[in-house]
Amino acid sequence: MGNCQPTIYPYEEFDVMADIKAIRKACKGLGTDEQAIIDILANRCSFQRQEIKQAYFDKYDDELVDVLKSELSGNFEKAILAMLDPPVIYAVKELRKAMKGAGTDEDVLVEILCTATNADIAMFKECYFQVHERDLEADIEGDTSGDVRNLLTALLQGNRDESYVVDEDLAEQDATALFEAGEGRFGTDESTFSYILASRNYLQLQATFKIYEQLSGTEILDAIDNETSGTLKKCYIALVRVAKNPQLYFARRLNKAMKGAGTDEDTLIRIIVCRSEFDLETIKDMYLEKYDVSLKDALRDECSGDFKRLLLAICH
Repeated sequence: MGNCQPTIYPYEEFDVMADIKAIRKACKGLGTDEQAIIDILANRCSFQRQEIKQAYFDKYDDELVDVLKSELSGNFEKAILAMLDPPVIYAVKELRKAMKGAGTDEDVLVEILCTATNADIAMFKECYFQVHERDLEADIEGDTSGDVRNLLTALLQGNRDESYVVDEDLAEQDATALFEAGEGRFGTDESTFSYILASRNYLQLQATFKIYEQLSGTEILDAIDNETSGTLKKCYIALVRVAKNPQLYFARRLNKAMKGAGTDEDTLIRIIVCRSEFDLETIKDMYLEKYDVSLKDALRDECSGDFKRLLLAICH
């Protein structure tokens, strides 16, 4: 949406043989030359990294992923491995990880599913089955319940209107329906909220939120805050923020990952790696505008070592 700028572009002087030799050299002998690995991988687009993986195997009969796993460790290793997966494969691994074992990491499900396009959703479903031999929809249905399950299942239909057409009459109808489903009555009718937030295009939703405010005198996010709770509230807030400004939504997620005690490195990796070829440059702009500190300075303060160097290199 809008004018989105990536930080990583296809490398123009791409020479796959030179790259695999340099990576091989960086992993040989005593110690690893992490900087050489960063310099190559943070300056190649995802498609070029796939070519590097394939060429490495063809020439050395070694899987690059296994070689790097044995050489690297910690968050740096995690981030490098994330870069070596095609983005959609990485996303479906993250979805599975969010649902495996005891408890569900709903924040990850919300972040990935509430920001996905219809095409993304279709690819997630297909790749999830290829990678895990499981059905994404069935897993989400099994792992969530109630209104959250209904909303995520609706998002998984991939039926959002993706046009840029705004129908003012529909915006008025939807705004009235949202008001009557929430503030206007005792209890909240979640199905109305879920249907509208999951199916309308983003510009349409922006028009709806504006009319909602005029009708109710309450900003839509405040209304959601007052009317809902738990994971459902997180879903609704994410969907509203994404409809208003997806890059600002990601900037907020990055800020939250670095706030308070401890750092949520998994979220930093997921957003910085996954958005680098789409809109990370724009996310950086939003971050600076919102928090008065650059994303790179925030990362410098929060992260350390090779992990920090890699994230800063991806941010360019």
